[in-house]
Amino acid sequence: MADFPSPTSAYGRWGLMDVRDAVMGTNWPQFPGAPTIGAATGGNVSASVTFTAPSYLGAPPTITSYTVTSSPGGFTGTGASSPITVSGLTNGTAYTFTVTATNAAGTGPSSAASNSVTPAAPIAATILMIAGGGPGGSTSFGDGGGGGGGAGGLLYYGSETPKTPNGSAINLTAGVTYTVTVGSGGVGSGPGGTNTKGTDSTITGSGFTTLTAFAGGRGGGYPGSGGDLSGGSGGGEYTGTTGFVTGQGNSGGIGPSGSPFCGGGGGGAGAAGARGNSPGTGNGGNGLAYSITGTSTFYAGGGGGRGRSGATGTGGSGGGATGGTNNGGTNLGGGGGGGIDQTSGNGGSGVVIISSSATAVSTTGSPTVTTSGGNTIYTFTGTGSITF
Repeated sequence: MADFPSPTSAYGRWGLMDVRDAVMGTNWPQFPGAPTIGAATGGNVSASVTFTAPSYLGAPPTITSYTVTSSPGGFTGTGASSPITVSGLTNGTAYTFTVTATNAAGTGPSSAASNSVTPAAPIAATILMIAGGGPGGSTSFGDGGGGGGGAGGLLYYGSETPKTPNGSAINLTAGVTYTVTVGSGGVGSGPGGTNTKGTDSTITGSGFTTLTAFAGGRGGGYPGSGGDLSGGSGGGEYTGTTGFVTGQGNSGGIGPSGSPFCGGGGGGAGAAGARGNSPGTGNGGNGLAYSITGTSTFYAGGGGGRGRSGATGTGGSGGGATGGTNNGGTNLGGGGGGGIDQTSGNGGSGVVIISSSATAVSTTGSPTVTTSGGNTIYTFTGTGSITF
């Protein structure tokens, strides 16, 4: 495209031919059209506004910047593209926003007004998440011992100890709906069968990094049926080392190198599962205790193994099952018991607990709602959501 007409006289005026050429051509300076408004989202003394470029870009057809303006207050934010954040707003005040586009010729008309948003301070929430516990392993009497199931992975964000390595309370955003998924326990199996791993617990939401507590590892058994290495805590095994997720649990125990072929205990959130030893079997690793509900409770204990001798390992504190057909604790994420010539125990279901000094404006999934120490506590035992 040609440049704009240039003055042809010493007085800076255009000649008639310049004017004629500009009007007849396509390079007469023109403002851009109005952008199309998108959605406004409130933040802490700020808001983020989305939009799309105007259909007519003007002349020259290059947008150099966009400006978002609040009402009331006239606070502005400028940027080259969507979204644009407007800062300096007052929490608790409702705002709408308009957007203008600017090119070399100037600034065009405003868009329609956005939806109304009310900025708010972040909401500090203490969160405890437990995934579904792993099932125990099972073998026939002649093949040795069944390992206990690993506890479901445990995540904690708050001020209690031990809180590391997860961190301090998490800031949630007012008006955002957070979806909660609670993991189910794994399902045990009979000798020669395949036990089934449980499921993860998660929290998701817009502008929020998903939190995932991983399901507990499956208990293994002789000869090498294998604990699941991706467990929150590892399942007990006969030989080899079982894995776990760093920051969520511990490894399962292993059996001895020879007779009497005892299964190891499943790992717990607070300790590794014990090695199987003659004439008994490995105990499950203990879980960890938290008082997020107002009462100190152990969660995520590993399941006990079972040995060829018939002895059974003790489950770890926090719902870990004693070896045999015993199941992990419900809503504690405990590991199931290892078995011999019997169906091994199932892992216990998980739980998600959210505690805050703020009160939710809505929930789904029917969480149990209690209060303690000035906080409202939402205990999810199934899928649901929460909005503050």
